[in-house]
Amino acid sequence: MPPPPKRYETDKEWEETATPPPPAFSESRLLPIEMPPYMSLKFGIDPNTIAITGDGIVRYVVVAHNRNGGAVNAFYEGVRCSTAEMKSYARYNNGAWQDVAKPEWKRLNDLNSSYTRALSRQALCRGNAPRASIGEMVQNIRNPIREVQ
Repeated sequence: MPPPPKRYETDKEWEETATPPPPAFSESRLLPIEMPPYMSLKFGIDPNTIAITGDGIVRYVVVAHNRNGGAVNAFYEGVRCSTAEMKSYARYNNGAWQDVAKPEWKRLNDLNSSYTRALSRQALCRGNAPRASIGEMVQNIRNPIREVQ
């Protein structure tokens, strides 16, 4: 009888770890996400909210501002580099977090908003995996990479 086939990490069914509550964020720490100049909203990420989890998800808080000032909206999200998907866990409006009722993974290329795609390409992912460290992600937010790696 032949030996059982070797199992690899990719063989097992992937499972998302429990999502912690949204981390506190500060507008004073925001690093801008490079977006096309025609966008009416500016987006920034608080580097202190970035976390790489054991299941390969990069979670963070991104903040949206109208270029002319006004309301602050924040989003607690996760990106799964291996599948090019994102999930929104909570939204911050009027000074409080509200959980998304049924968070679902959505393909980055199917999203109406382009800031998550930009953030993934510029900083969070390197190919199909998260970058090696949060420090590397922050460096790439500060100095966006324009060529394909």
